[in-house]
Amino acid sequence: MSLKSLGAKLFAKQIQHKIRRWSSHPEETQMKVFQQIIAKGKFTAFGKDHNFPRIATYSEFADNVPIRDYEELKPYIERMLAGEESILWPGRPLYYAKTSGTTSGAKYIPITKDSMPTHIEAARNAILCYIAETGNASFVDGKMIFLQGSPQLEEKKGVKLGRLSGIAAHFVPAYLQKNRLPSWETNCIEDWEKKVDAIIEETREENMTVISGIPSWVQMYFERLQKKTGKKVGELFPDFNLFIYGGVNFEPYRGSFENLIGRKVDSIELFPASEGFFAFQDKQKEKGMLLQLDSGIFYEFVKADEFFDEDPARLTIADVRTGVNYVMIISTTAGLWAYNVGDTVQFTSVRPYRIIVTGRIKHYISAFGEHVIAKEVEEAMHQALSDTGTRINEFTVAPQINPEGGELPYHEWFVEFEKEPQDMEQFISILDKAMQKQNSYYFDLIEGKILQPLKITKVPNQKFQHYMKSEGKLGGQNKLPRLSNDRIIADKLQKLIEN
Repeated sequence: MSLKSLGAKLFAKQIQHKIRRWSSHPEETQMKVFQQIIAKGKFTAFGKDHNFPRIATYSEFADNVPIRDYEELKPYIERMLAGEESILWPGRPLYYAKTSGTTSGAKYIPITKDSMPTHIEAARNAILCYIAETGNASFVDGKMIFLQGSPQLEEKKGVKLGRLSGIAAHFVPAYLQKNRLPSWETNCIEDWEKKVDAIIEETREENMTVISGIPSWVQMYFERLQKKTGKKVGELFPDFNLFIYGGVNFEPYRGSFENLIGRKVDSIELFPASEGFFAFQDKQKEKGMLLQLDSGIFYEFVKADEFFDEDPARLTIADVRTGVNYVMIISTTAGLWAYNVGDTVQFTSVRPYRIIVTGRIKHYISAFGEHVIAKEVEEAMHQALSDTGTRINEFTVAPQINPEGGELPYHEWFVEFEKEPQDMEQFISILDKAMQKQNSYYFDLIEGKILQPLKITKVPNQKFQHYMKSEGKLGGQNKLPRLSNDRIIADKLQKLIEN
């Protein structure tokens, strides 16, 4: 055992003990965070506008600070971008994480001196929890790759800005710098396809032990690596034994990954975002990720099916229950106050608090009142894949409201298969029945002959990548929406399929 791996094991035990301490006192931990951020928020323009000097309790906070999304918080952020200080958080931000917006172009999420360390520590602690649980630390001696955005940063009124993953690249600990790939020069390549090719050249002869990134883009790297070398990934990298991912559910990709690697490897799921690092998988055999209650983030939750009501109930962790779909609301040391991240989650456990990401509050299908969410389509697909031995590369779902020929409407699944099912009708039947089991409204619509069972449109190889490229979202932290309530993505895919 090397000194580095021995040191990692000792450090992992310390961190594990610290996490157990705060996770065993969740409500006290969250109240401490609440009091700390309110105390600092008093000295900001936002705090003065929302009576922070008079806020002592959570109920007073909820009375004074309405839930907002980015568009509603934008006037404050525009003042910050213009150079004003102490608007949402004391002083000026360290960075702005630039993300793709929807209705108003790019979004600029502030990252402060107080919030930046929590991003880095949570990512580090996820790996340390894995070491503490499994005793496996040998990978720290090999090479590690993190597929991410460019670390090159722009500047706005003296504050640097870029993709979160690019900002995080500036904070890689010194003890990992020699192990880290790709090189700085390769990481700065903007064209994703050229970047992947350069990464292949840099890594193919190395002793890769840890690989991290969004599954769809890591899969692209694996496929090109195999095509270039004619070898399975696990044969090229015999010591590769840990895959770290976030952003999407891994289960639909797992079969393809194991085929490309040639064997199973351990994995760690993360839940990072520009707004904060919310959770990570702390146990290999427990479902869900440990909610980070001690990371400068105060959480509120609103039941998803009540979210668009005029005055929905706002809950703290003391009030949540397992198995309920919640919209997650955050207040943070970056100055985001009662901020709607847009993600929906369910608790798998409340002792300790573990969550799974179920989708986006704006990404659903409810063309007929069924309100299908990402978790449901992903679990249905996982069952169909498991039952039939099928493998897929990617999929998305959209409603077909007005099909030709007067037939009943249906949900259209666009699927890129790596290995097609031997019996497509059987595959569709399993998938549809799994959907009916997942969603009682969908079951009622099928039973009542309002909808017909789902249909699959096969997407040729790499057409999803072509779609993402056409949208300027190839690679990095970009993700294909798992489902939509309109035909915008579906129609664009259909044109790509036909051409």
